[in-house]
Amino acid sequence: MENRILTNRSMHITVVYCPQPRVVNEAVLNLPEGTTLADAVRASGVLKDLSNAEVDALETVVWGQRVDARQVLCDGDRVELVRPLKVDPKMARRERFVRQGARGTGLFSKRRAGAKSGY
Repeated sequence: MENRILTNRSMHITVVYCPQPRVVNEAVLNLPEGTTLADAVRASGVLKDLSNAEVDALETVVWGQRVDARQVLCDGDRVELVRPLKVDPKMARRERFVRQGARGTGLFSKRRAGAKSGY
C-alpha cells in the first residue's frame, strides 16, 4: 500500500475591476489549487452590483493576456475584468492632432523662447 500525503494547498489570487475611471475594486483571495477564473471572479464579489448584460460585455484577462473563464489559475495570478473601449484610441489621437495642428504636437512642442530647435 502506497502512502499518500494529501495537502490542501491554497493560492493567492487578485481580482481587479474598474467600474469607472479612477475607481478600482480589488479583492485579494486565498483559494484552493485548481480554481478556475470563473470561480475566482464569483468568489471575489466585485461584480455583484452589475447587470447580466454588463457582465457579459467584460473581458477576462490574466496578467494582460485574454483567457477563457475555464482557465485554471496559478498562485499569484492577477485577474482583470476589462470594460469595452468607448472610443478607438487611434481615432481619438487623429482627431486630437487635427484640433491641435502640427505645431502643438510632438516631442519638442513646448520650447523655451529663443531656444535652439531640439532643446
